[in-house]
Amino acid sequence: MPIRLLLVPLFALVFAVRSAWSQPDPGSRPDVLLICIDDLNDWVGCLGGHPQAITPNIDRLAKRGVLFTNAHCQSPVCLSSRASFMSGKLPSSTGVYLLGPGLRESPALKDVKMLPQWFAEHGYETTGTGKIYHGGGNQETFQSYGPTGGAGPTLKGEDKINYKQGHPLWDWGAYPAKDEQMPDYQCAAWAVEQFKKKRDKPLFIAVGFNRPHVPMYAPQKWFDMQVPVDEIILPEVLENDRDDLPDYGKRLTAGFPAPRHDWMVQNNQWKKAVQAYLACITFVDAQVGKVLDALDESGRADSTIVILLSDHGFHMGEKQRWAKRSLWEESTKVPLIIAGPGIAPNRQCAQPAGLIDLYPTLVEMCGLKQPAHELEGVSLVPQLADVNAAHPPVVTTWWEGNHTVRSDRYRYIRYADGSEELYDHNTDPNEWHNLAQAERQQLLIAELRQALPKVDHPALPSNTALGVSDEDRTFFKVNN
Repeated sequence: MPIRLLLVPLFALVFAVRSAWSQPDPGSRPDVLLICIDDLNDWVGCLGGHPQAITPNIDRLAKRGVLFTNAHCQSPVCLSSRASFMSGKLPSSTGVYLLGPGLRESPALKDVKMLPQWFAEHGYETTGTGKIYHGGGNQETFQSYGPTGGAGPTLKGEDKINYKQGHPLWDWGAYPAKDEQMPDYQCAAWAVEQFKKKRDKPLFIAVGFNRPHVPMYAPQKWFDMQVPVDEIILPEVLENDRDDLPDYGKRLTAGFPAPRHDWMVQNNQWKKAVQAYLACITFVDAQVGKVLDALDESGRADSTIVILLSDHGFHMGEKQRWAKRSLWEESTKVPLIIAGPGIAPNRQCAQPAGLIDLYPTLVEMCGLKQPAHELEGVSLVPQLADVNAAHPPVVTTWWEGNHTVRSDRYRYIRYADGSEELYDHNTDPNEWHNLAQAERQQLLIAELRQALPKVDHPALPSNTALGVSDEDRTFFKVNN
């Protein structure tokens, strides 16, 4: 459906749903539990991304509310994605595209009230633990903070298990010996204790988990829960998949800083890495379960909004690529679940949704005033009331000038040099066949272009190593 035709029924439905939505008074505002998982793609039982995924706790949360099956990040990079959904600002509006600089170094974010700050100004007690922003930074936006989390015990050099080269975090296998050595375990334990406390204010608590981010390490017992490595099902890959990509797109997704796909295949590591990723997912799902159990035992579950999300997706060989940092489905698609008071259980919404929509959604659900800065997302309250309610396409940006638009059916990509890709998810869910050059698609492409950001903020200077050559930094307009 053309984008312009989506807008009329969308606005009518938004008005109807918002008129019916019961705004809580300040004395009875709901608590908020935000669970952030790092590098988790759709390999979750309820999303069906991989048939061997074991995620009973995320699945049970999905049954308590609305599962957004077409949700997407705004940047396929940790810091940039988190800066976006915690501020309600698009990367193209702030210039924060990479792993640096810090949030407040962007003039567009200097005076922005981050999500926990805005809740604190409305009488909430705000606390968090683990990876909410990138690298443990910006905890000062919370009133208190627990363990900052992290990658945990890691092996280096020749001590690494399977990948003894490349980026120091890239490795996979059974390590360390005990769950207690994992920072995610410690963050979950801290969160459990928070739900035992008596409070005089409504609570905003954020819990961030690092796994399945590399290194894809988890204790042996989590590997034992997976099928043997020779029975691992690999993602589908088309050998000539990249042949119809524009040259700019090929270079932008060349592989840095992850292992190259041909190396994974030639060294018989593909199934091992997939098994390790699945083991890490099962491990982090168990930590999510501890937090949900603690919430249930606190007696506050019925008055708590629970949001579970991942900061971006992750390639495990699809499109002959590993990690994130692309504008394709595997990199942009994320789990997103919202459950809580007033939300009917066990429903799925296939409308496009963005993590950028989180801030305005929570502001509306909790009856807060709108912040002074412009929120660039669209509240998901209409979709929580009616999962068939239309929602505008969502945009993901990877480095300056490179954007993808995801609608309910199509993915459109426009790179900084003007080259394009188009995929029809009704007929090509793997995004194998680029339709951008087809004459019959030009009217559709013109419609999708209307959703592209109107502003492309120059990339801010960054001192963060990206694992790319100086030539590529210049080519992709990255200042360093």
